[in-house]
Amino acid sequence: MKKVVVTNTNAEKFTVSQVLTVGKEYEVVNETEEYIFVVDNTGKVGGFYKDYFKEVE
Repeated sequence: MKKVVVTNTNAEKFTVSQVLTVGKEYEVVNETEEYIFVVDNTGKVGGFYKDYFKEVE
């Protein structure tokens, strides 16, 4: 399974700091060219821009 770490929550239009935690690792559920889908802090799958994440090796 691919994992990502949140690097920032600086969103222009939406508040993502309530559902993502900077520095926390999340498992990728699905991925498109523009979005990464993870199970966020609410326990639901959410789609977020790739700008917020860095891939864990």
